[in-house]
Amino acid sequence: MTQYILAFDQGTTSSRAIVFDRQGNVLSLAQKEFQQIFPQSGWVEHDADEIWSSQIGVANEALARIGIAASDIAAIGITNQRETTIVWDRKTGRPIHHAIVWQDRRTAEFANELKAAGHAALFQQKTGLVIDAYFSATKLKWLLDNVPEARQKADRGELAFGTVDSWLVWKLTHGALHITDVTNACRTMLYNIHTNDWDDELLALLEIPRHLLPTVCSSSEQYGHTAEGVLGAQVAIAGIAGDQQAATFGQASLQTGMAKNTYGTGCFMLLNTGDQPMTSHHNLLTTIAWKIKGRTSYALEGSVFVAGAVVQWLRDGLGIIRRSEDIEALASSVSDHGGVYFVPAFVGLGAPYWDSEARGTMVGLSRGTTAAHIARAALESIAYQSADVLDAMRQDAKLALPELRVDGGAARNDLLMQFQADVLGVPVVRPKITETTALGAAYLAGLAVGYWQDEQEIVQLWQMDKRFEPTISDDQRQFLRQGWQRAVSQARYR
Repeated sequence: MTQYILAFDQGTTSSRAIVFDRQGNVLSLAQKEFQQIFPQSGWVEHDADEIWSSQIGVANEALARIGIAASDIAAIGITNQRETTIVWDRKTGRPIHHAIVWQDRRTAEFANELKAAGHAALFQQKTGLVIDAYFSATKLKWLLDNVPEARQKADRGELAFGTVDSWLVWKLTHGALHITDVTNACRTMLYNIHTNDWDDELLALLEIPRHLLPTVCSSSEQYGHTAEGVLGAQVAIAGIAGDQQAATFGQASLQTGMAKNTYGTGCFMLLNTGDQPMTSHHNLLTTIAWKIKGRTSYALEGSVFVAGAVVQWLRDGLGIIRRSEDIEALASSVSDHGGVYFVPAFVGLGAPYWDSEARGTMVGLSRGTTAAHIARAALESIAYQSADVLDAMRQDAKLALPELRVDGGAARNDLLMQFQADVLGVPVVRPKITETTALGAAYLAGLAVGYWQDEQEIVQLWQMDKRFEPTISDDQRQFLRQGWQRAVSQARYR
């Protein structure tokens, strides 16, 4: 009987479900956007129940579109927006508050207090992370301190914390499983990447009860099965990875020294550093790439907070494009940026700056500036931010990068990909299947149930769509990058 893998791809702005075959081809895709909630400036929330309803809805839709049943699915793989924090009542299964999204900055002041108290080195040594409101720990503490009776209920063992993967598994199994995987656990700022366990010293420092936390599993194993009535058949849940680690796996960047960049709401670059965690001296994150069959792989990561979101802002905030996909044509209608640099620091700057006080800035405007120049500058800002991250990676890892593999929605934009190659000075390679985040989750689930034999089979499935070679001189590249750095300094001026 022909069987397939179903991937849940739960992102920041939409829930998606994709059915893959043995060749890694997309057979069916369903997607549903959900509400973005902004209670006040710098705060970003999601309705966790809406995340669940949209995700299970698209899963059923994806199956129905090609006329297959849940019994035709060999396994489910889950990939998710990371760091987003949910706390729910174990008895009722109801969230005690909206999910606090990774972009949310409400705990920036507390994060700064932790740094001022001298805890930065402790957190980096144990977790591989910088102290920042980006991660789950400060969000979890905020929920316990600010939701009425939350801390008392937590102390009595009545509440459960999870990132989005934990929430989905809880719902899929009707509360039978409260788990996460190493790639999500290591993004909480509470997980020790050396001992591979929650860290009691950090939990005590942030006043977080250990029994709130999920059990940490590997990224590829049979965790359990969906409960009866959820999908129409009991299906193995067998793969979990945070979206950026999943994309790295889906890109078959499985060897030390391989790197990928995902262009989504934010931009996330990962460099595979093998079986040893590498400490960054240039404000990057040390993160777990995945854990399979008892073997843990690590990566260096640089996170850009606003990438594709800048295109959404041009559409929804300024109204200079009607659809996100219109930006390439508009930006291509001018030969260059016309001297305009746009730093989209709407929620501060991520790696390698980690400046929560920076704000969006546009410089170089003149009477000749048009909407097309602003659109082009917005696209170019994505490439510049990624180039800043890659520079830091090169310095940390002392590795010459042969190429950068790219994926995500904006990777389909040829103008952006060519400019990315130009400002990096290395080839940018786009695969035939750009749904690499979901594909990585599918691969992890499939490996656990024997759908794919081993990692070498996955490497052989990867296929190139297009290769973008650098086309500008070193002098031109340096001139452009210097202009960008001047603009960044303006965004950081406070």
